[in-house]
Amino acid sequence: MAQSLTAMADTIAPRRVVRGDALFHGLCFSAAVLLMATLAGLLVALVIGGWPALAHFGPGFFTSSVWNPVTDEYGAAGPIVGTLVTALLAMLVALPLAVGIAVFLVEFCPAALAHWVGIAVELLAGIPSIVYGMWGLFVLAPWFAEHVQMPLMLAATPGGWIEWLTQGVPNGTNIFTASLVLAIMVLPFIATVFRELLLSVPGHVREAAYGMGCTSFEVVRAIMLPYVRRSAIGAVMLGLGRALGETMAVTFIIGNSHAFPKGLFDSGSTIASTIANEFAEANGTLHISALVALGLVLFVITFSVLAVARMLLAREKF
Repeated sequence: MAQSLTAMADTIAPRRVVRGDALFHGLCFSAAVLLMATLAGLLVALVIGGWPALAHFGPGFFTSSVWNPVTDEYGAAGPIVGTLVTALLAMLVALPLAVGIAVFLVEFCPAALAHWVGIAVELLAGIPSIVYGMWGLFVLAPWFAEHVQMPLMLAATPGGWIEWLTQGVPNGTNIFTASLVLAIMVLPFIATVFRELLLSVPGHVREAAYGMGCTSFEVVRAIMLPYVRRSAIGAVMLGLGRALGETMAVTFIIGNSHAFPKGLFDSGSTIASTIANEFAEANGTLHISALVALGLVLFVITFSVLAVARMLLAREKF
């Protein structure tokens, strides 16, 4: 009797395991399908909503900077350029600082202090973007206009590169200050990820390098950064994606001009700031369609950035 019960239990247990595994597999598959369906639905909605503007303006929608709701003329070139320029400038400022912060916390900072500094850096990532925007508008922009922009404009030689760089209204709301705010916003994300990556470098590898007489700079440059190179690409793309899609902080401080920026200190706009400024007040079919088409362009830009990241990771893999 005991043998028969044991045999029955041995038969039932695998069935339960198989059924549980099948259920788990089905739930995971459903989650993946739901995600892909949501992504496809978003893309289809953007294409359908933006098609009237794309069909009406044709390729000129991407090359014109005219944006006039009164005459129903819309061009996306200004916001596209503003989006790319502010994101790239933000990365140029934030990336070296983020790497420096991560290296300091891992290599040079005392352990007790590094813990609290790391928490402070992570807290910066939790500050709402609208707070950054208000700080940029009421604190950074006036200071920048008084202490940087105006002195440079007064010292600029007519026809020189400084005059080109500083042209615009000296109120501090421009492409460059928007990029600085973006850099401050993406800095904690990149620094936190880089810190965790550098902590993953085996201690004996670093100790061996120091034992061979390497300096701290040589250890970081030749040992630690190459060790985390593949994962660091993901950290950079995370920051770039945040910079490309940021809305409220940029809307506050970029100046919101749809024309091509003539210099770094000139007003401009981004795709996200244009949508945030005008979507609630858009009443014409073509106006709404143009804003949705801008959303489609931002979607394509973000997707392209992710695709490039995947290509770089695949190249590093092999």
